[in-house]
Amino acid sequence: MIPLLAVIPVAVFGLWIFYKSRKANVFIWLPAYLRGDWAGKREAHSSSAAGPTHILFCIADHYEPAVGNPGPATERARVAQWVERYPETFSRFKDADGRSPRHTFFYPAEQYDAGHVERLGDLVRAGHGEVEVHLHHDRDTSAGLRAALLKFAEQLRSHGHLGAAQDGRPKFGFVHGNWALDNSLPGGTWCGVNDELRVLAECGCYADFTLPSAPSPAQTRRINSIYYATDDPDRPRSHDDGVEVRSGGAPSGDLLIVQGPLLIFRPSGRILPRMENGNLDHLAPVSSARIAAWLRARVCVAGRPDWLFVKLYTHGCIERNLQFFFGGPMADLHARLCEHYNDGRRYRLHYVTAREMYNAIRAAERGLTGHPGEYRNLEIGPPPCAR
Repeated sequence: MIPLLAVIPVAVFGLWIFYKSRKANVFIWLPAYLRGDWAGKREAHSSSAAGPTHILFCIADHYEPAVGNPGPATERARVAQWVERYPETFSRFKDADGRSPRHTFFYPAEQYDAGHVERLGDLVRAGHGEVEVHLHHDRDTSAGLRAALLKFAEQLRSHGHLGAAQDGRPKFGFVHGNWALDNSLPGGTWCGVNDELRVLAECGCYADFTLPSAPSPAQTRRINSIYYATDDPDRPRSHDDGVEVRSGGAPSGDLLIVQGPLLIFRPSGRILPRMENGNLDHLAPVSSARIAAWLRARVCVAGRPDWLFVKLYTHGCIERNLQFFFGGPMADLHARLCEHYNDGRRYRLHYVTAREMYNAIRAAERGLTGHPGEYRNLEIGPPPCAR
């Protein structure tokens, strides 16, 4: 019989692990993770041996110059650092298409400043990124949301931002503030709109890039997936699950959801594993192990496991993350990507914006083959200021 004194520490440790896991809302998505219930995991061994794996790499920045209410001077300084330092830091890195890293600035509607948005246009015109829609709202209504989205889309278009469909209608990618897409936080905080997916689509949203949101309770059961969600206007969290995008398939539901990686991995030198959610932050050092974890998530279109979509996120206007981006860690990330994942034989790297990633997803869904870099502008063209 095991002595009681030996059992107690094990039991205490187990309770501690359970407490930490519950606090981090792991049990929302852990069942899907343990089952390997997503297209890339199920098709991990079915990619063609005849050609390389294409990696489409996108950074979705919850870009908030006014975070913390620092005042106009600090806001301008934050934006200026991005405009001035981004080209000099990252232009030397090239993907398989000869393009340097591309950044997607999801700019918050409630922080609109004409000067900041105009300055970001310098980066767009130089081919370093694009601007999309971000929104924080609380206890909102469908009508209020619609008005805010249409107004902000028009403001961005006045600066030459946002791509357009073939019929000329402006289209935008979306990231929800506070992770609360479709009223998904308990109590309806930081949203309030149960039919948000439908309103987004009707206002011109081509896809949502909010997820993963773990450890937030807004995290969905579905993970590591690209899928269509159908809105139930009478209930929140309609995107909790959906229909995976499939090669040879067709659009369905109300809105395309593009998720980033979410999995368990153990960093080098650590005994306990941790959650990997694709966050680029000064507290989450970039390493070869993390890059491998992003690829192990295998986010793809069902039936096209040789095209992997790596969508990460960050909050690039926080001072500590400005140092993270321009002080060395992000340059090290791109050096690792170009050295190890762009050899042309096993891997080909493609830096993409959110819009370009969407176009490649649609190409895979339509069964188009070859080089995904050819489809950057397949359905939604570049913003006017980048043409």
